[in-house]
Amino acid sequence: MIVLDASVLIAHLDAADAHHERASALLRDIADEPLGASPLSLAEVLVGPARAGQLDRATAVLHQLYVTSVRLDDDAPTRLAVLRAGTNLKLPDCCVLLAAEHTHGAVATFDDRLATAARERGFVVRDR
Repeated sequence: MIVLDASVLIAHLDAADAHHERASALLRDIADEPLGASPLSLAEVLVGPARAGQLDRATAVLHQLYVTSVRLDDDAPTRLAVLRAGTNLKLPDCCVLLAAEHTHGAVATFDDRLATAARERGFVVRDR
């Protein structure tokens, strides 16, 4: 599974985003792989569309991409705290790492700090 950071999905959904073409190309490249995202990442992705009255469109795109929500285990709060303390990443980025750990997957992100932390933990990073 490839765990998607919100940055990739937000850019894909917004044609005006500076990374839109890059995100769309990346998603085409990994279309044959199972795709997932943490619940918090998915919520981040949907905030803009919710504000713009485009929530149905955005959720339809996520369904077309077959992006699944990666359920985090009951010990997630503790594991997220340890990740945050050890990486100084923001909590949403720690959710991406935890989802990748949970699925033994790769990480797709345009965030340099998250990509570095993922590589340091042995994850393959897809950033096109």
